[in-house]
Amino acid sequence: MSGTVENIYITKIRREQPQPIASAQLEAGKGIAGDRYHQRSLELLAAGDDVQANHLSLISKEELDAFLARNDVQIDYGNFRRNVLTTGIDLYGLIGKKFMLGGALCRGVEDCEPCAFLAATVHRAVLPELKKKAGLRAIILEDGEVNIGDTIEPVSALGN
Repeated sequence: MSGTVENIYITKIRREQPQPIASAQLEAGKGIAGDRYHQRSLELLAAGDDVQANHLSLISKEELDAFLARNDVQIDYGNFRRNVLTTGIDLYGLIGKKFMLGGALCRGVEDCEPCAFLAATVHRAVLPELKKKAGLRAIILEDGEVNIGDTIEPVSALGN
């Protein structure tokens, strides 16, 4: 089972509208270069503190399309505030597992639950309807580049 990267988004500051980008450099233990979580990781490391386990987040385009259709709304995918929009892969099947995201090795950490901010800024139905469907938090284990159109592949599927 493999998937595809449909879009990539970053935010440079908190609450900023996510910006689409065509490619991103993923840095092990830090996040997506240019994203606010990457900057926060650099600050934490400089202070000698641990980095949070939220280097990046992924969400299924299929789940978002179903949500948008059920609620008869048109909302830009970036507004859902996840870094990587995917198709063709069960993101929840990656929790606790290693996978390749383009050229970077990552590991799924946990469900990326929707929050009150998302419900307030996107749609009130986000909280009840996207519970266990709002995406995956992952950490980056090995540096690499990811581009729109790249493959998302579980490591076990690669024979490793």
